[in-house]
This record gives sequence, C-alpha cells and structure tokens, in this order.
Amino acid sequence: MNRIFCTLIVLLFLSSCSKDVYLFSSFHEPANEGLRLLYSYDGYKWTDLNRTFLKPEIGNQKVMRDPSIAQGKDGTFHLVWTSSWKDDKGFGYASSKDLIHWSEERFLPVMEHEPTTVNVWAPELFYDNEADQFVIIWASTVPFRFEKGIEEEKNNHRMYYTTTKDFKAFTPTKLFLDPKFSVIDAVIVKRKTADYVLVLKDNTRPERNIKVAFGAGATGPYTNVSEPFTKKFTEGPSVAKVGNNWLIYFDSYQDKKYGAVKTHDFKTFTDVSAQTVIPEGHKHGTIFNVKKRILKGLLK
Repeated sequence: MNRIFCTLIVLLFLSSCSKDVYLFSSFHEPANEGLRLLYSYDGYKWTDLNRTFLKPEIGNQKVMRDPSIAQGKDGTFHLVWTSSWKDDKGFGYASSKDLIHWSEERFLPVMEHEPTTVNVWAPELFYDNEADQFVIIWASTVPFRFEKGIEEEKNNHRMYYTTTKDFKAFTPTKLFLDPKFSVIDAVIVKRKTADYVLVLKDNTRPERNIKVAFGAGATGPYTNVSEPFTKKFTEGPSVAKVGNNWLIYFDSYQDKKYGAVKTHDFKTFTDVSAQTVIPEGHKHGTIFNVKKRILKGLLK
C-alpha cells in the first residue's frame, strides 16, 4: 500500500506541475539486463524506476553499457549504447515514442571501414537543432594511428563521429577529436549559438580525469582543453542544465560512488556531491528533459 500511495502522490504532483522533469539513462553491471532510467524534479535528487525497459539483443557480448538518449523534434527518443567491450565495429540503436515500447534493435557498424579497430565505446547522441541533425560521437582505438602516452596501443583512444537526420542514412565516419592524448566519454553541450563545450575524459595513465574543451559548432573543432576539475579515476560525465548553472555528474569509479560539480561558465567548478542523491548501482548515461506525461507513463 505504501508504494501505491507514493506513486499516487507523485502522479498528483506531476499533474499540477507544468515544468519538465529530468531523466537519466542508466545501466547496472554486468550490463546484460538492459536500459534503466532514473528521474528527478530538481536535477539533484534522483530516483530509480526500478525496472529495465529494453534488453540488449545485439553485438558480440549482447550488453548495454553507456546508454545515451536524445529526443528529436518529432518527439521520438533515440537510443545508442555500447554493445561489447571489444571486437564490435559499431554500437546498438533503437527508438521509442514513450521510452516503454521500443523499435527493433539495430547494429550500426560505424567503424567497419577500420578493420583493426579494437573497440567502440560510449556512443553519445546530440541533437544539433541548428543543422537539424543528430551528431553521434564515440571513442575507438585504431592501434599505431596516433601518438600516445604510457598506455598500450590497444588503449589509445580518439573520438570519432557521424551525423544523421533519420537514423537510416549516415555520413561517413570522421575523426572528431584528437587532443594528442587518449580520450573517451565525451559529451557535447550547447550554451548558445556558436558556443559549445565538450566535456571529456583524459584517459591517459597519468590523468584519468575529466576536462573541458571549447568550440564554435557541434562537430567542432574543439580546442583549449582545460586542466582537470575532478580527481583521478573519474569518468562517464553527464551534464544537466539546472537554473542558471550546469551540473556535471561523473563516476568516481575507484571510490565506487557518483560525484557532481556545478559551474556557470565551465571555468570554475564547485563540488556539490553532498547535495545529490544517486541510487546505488547507477552507471554512465545521459541526462535529458522530458514532458511530465512521459514520466507519468513510466510510473504507471
């Protein structure tokens, strides 16, 4: 009865609230169960919907890691995810109108033109409303292609991208970011027209922390890579606009907990981890806004 009562209270609250709510795509290790979702009204305190919404059925390992969701102008939600730790030359894709009923899963072989590709990690979706297209970025290692630090060649990542308007036709894969170090887990943030920020993980052995870079367009180029604003052994940044500030969540994986910083200019960062509530087991995903009716459907 308590659970039913709480759900009714939430639904009544949503009925009287016109503001969009936040969703956070998620997965639990060992990543074979599928897509999970968290929700929040303020961007700080998150609740797990306590179920999976799409079970991974494609890829070498048939896992769903790093699920990234973005909504198109027609209201359709698009989802991409890491389908294997290694050996896949692409990633998974599906779409939905309500985040409950999903299309057939497809494998997008974005790195099939590079036969020595080791991995395709953490695809991230961004809807570029200026160009009316989706930008998909991801990290891959092509051994002996780039300069590196002390990490092995099979761990020397760069960011790549493709664009699409309909998830049927895709532009040829191109190099997205070569900051002269191994980089993974990048997220595109638009502040205003011709003003973009890229939040990224420096994956080199001396660093393994999170930084930002700046560009004039969604596809870059991104330059002026900052000093780190998190400690070492942090990854998987996710970004939410809350009021006049931006919250950057990250996985502090050595500590086995989630952290967050707040910034208004991506130059100064304040640790707000103590003000946040992240359900246990949550892993790397994307934060996005939805209308209250979407959350009502998920809660039912």
